[in-house]
Amino acid sequence: MTSPALRRALTAPGPPPLPARAARLLADLDAPPRLAAHLRAVHEAAGELVEWMAAAYPGVPVDAEAVLFGAATHDIGKVLHPAELSGPGDRHEAAGHALLRAHGVEERLARFARTHAAWDGDGVTVEDLLVGLADKAWKAKRVPDLEQRLVDRLAAASGEPAWEVFLELDDALGRIAARADDRLAFQAAHPVRDGRAQEPG
Repeated sequence: MTSPALRRALTAPGPPPLPARAARLLADLDAPPRLAAHLRAVHEAAGELVEWMAAAYPGVPVDAEAVLFGAATHDIGKVLHPAELSGPGDRHEAAGHALLRAHGVEERLARFARTHAAWDGDGVTVEDLLVGLADKAWKAKRVPDLEQRLVDRLAAASGEPAWEVFLELDDALGRIAARADDRLAFQAAHPVRDGRAQEPG
């Protein structure tokens, strides 16, 4: 049964709702409310990036469903490692990927739990870069190396000069950043734990 706090995090006014499949997974796993709120914030940023890509680079193929589902579940491993909701750690990455696969999520959609912080590795796709970027842009954080990787991919695919691509991406990130304070406030309004049970010890 979904806790009231988690239900609020999934349905309260704020960033757009998560894809139904992702929301069901979070409910089934009794996810921390703060995690659901965070995933909605990142999912919103990913949606804006996907819309920007479709408008600015219609000739560059992007698996929009994968990007949106990936953003909506990228941190799902924090269900198993809740300390990483409020502190550093990367154990949630492999754990989240394994959790999604165990719940029948296909690799095309599950991989982002593993790749969202590994955007500088080999075999990284445009979709991986978009999810990684959404995970920063939702709170107006800029990561030049990550942005440059996406710029280089788009310049190569579109034939546009890299500097033009950068200016277009910079504008898109500026629009996303304009709502960062609202997203941060939305996330902070939801508790890390739902309060139904005390932590041991």
